[in-house]
This record gives sequence, C-alpha cells and structure tokens, in this order.
Amino acid sequence: MAESAWEALEEEIRLCEACPLHSGCAHKVPGQGDKGSPLMLIGEGPGQREDETGYAFVGAAGQLLTQLLSEVGIFRDRLYICNVVKCRPPQNRVPEPEEQAACLPFLRRQLELVQPRVVVLLGATAGRAVLGSGIRVTRDRGKWYQANGTYFLLTYHPSALLRDTSKQQEARQDLRSLRSRLVELGLTQTLAQ
Repeated sequence: MAESAWEALEEEIRLCEACPLHSGCAHKVPGQGDKGSPLMLIGEGPGQREDETGYAFVGAAGQLLTQLLSEVGIFRDRLYICNVVKCRPPQNRVPEPEEQAACLPFLRRQLELVQPRVVVLLGATAGRAVLGSGIRVTRDRGKWYQANGTYFLLTYHPSALLRDTSKQQEARQDLRSLRSRLVELGLTQTLAQ
C-alpha cells in the first residue's frame, strides 16, 4: 500500500464533480482508519455530522456502531471505514444509482489498496454496491459471502438500528459472527486481547 496511491485517490475524491452531490456538500468524506487493516466496513454515504467534519461514521449512527463493535471487542481504530458515496445526499436520502456509479471506482480502489480479508457491508446500499442488486438486508443479513479470498458479511446500517431498536440484537449476532470469523482467520490484530 503506497502512501502516494492513497494521497492520489483522496485528492481525486476531493476534486470529484462526477455527480450533482458534490455541489451540496461541505466536505467530501473519503473514509479513514487503518489502511492496512484486514477488516473494512462500508456504509452508504455521509450524514450531516460526517459532512460537517469530513470523517465517516462520527454522528449518532457512528457512535452506535463504535459501541456495538466495542461490545464484541473490535477496536474501531484498527479497521478501515468508508462509504459507497463520498458526498452527503440531501436529507440523507438513499444515493441515486448514478451517484453510486460515479463513486464506485473510488470504492473499488479503496478495496484494492486496503486488501481486506473481511468486509462488513452496512445496509442495503453497501450490500448491493459490492454483492449485486439482488441483495436484501432483511433476507440476507448475517450471511457470509466469499470472493477472491475475501469474506463479506451483510448487516444492518447503524442508522436503521437507531430507527428500529428491535433490530439491534440481530446486529449484535452479526458482529459476534464477525468476531468469530476474525479469530478463525487469525486476524486478531483488530481485537481486544
């Protein structure tokens, strides 16, 4: 992972005007964390707090995600986290297909640079962007998928867990499964010892 490749990618994201979302955002949100981590989390897009700060998952949903990860002993600073789209959609709506398509090359490059062994897809938008349009969170969450030596786990987006707290137990199950997979693969550098 060459630092210059990351700098070039983040500069491209900063300068991107490929879709209308760029005109309404305060900050582009490329993602952050351990760029050499075996664990990567992908969400949908920045919310208001993320747009204000330029950092992914720092608002209420991000705080819940950090709490849920810590409950299973996964350190947030030991993973890489980003979103499908890098600019906030108005009123936090689901990004349009064209907006997602404009950002997908950035997401693919992030996956290539991080080279994670395990990827957690947070919600339907991330699931469909990575695994295909047939993905349904309510049907497919908690299932493991594998491609090219990488394991993918689909779970709820933390903002959905804020709206419907009854889903938090299922999300906890998914994260316990994540921890088990990390241990099974010997990827314990992301875990509390």
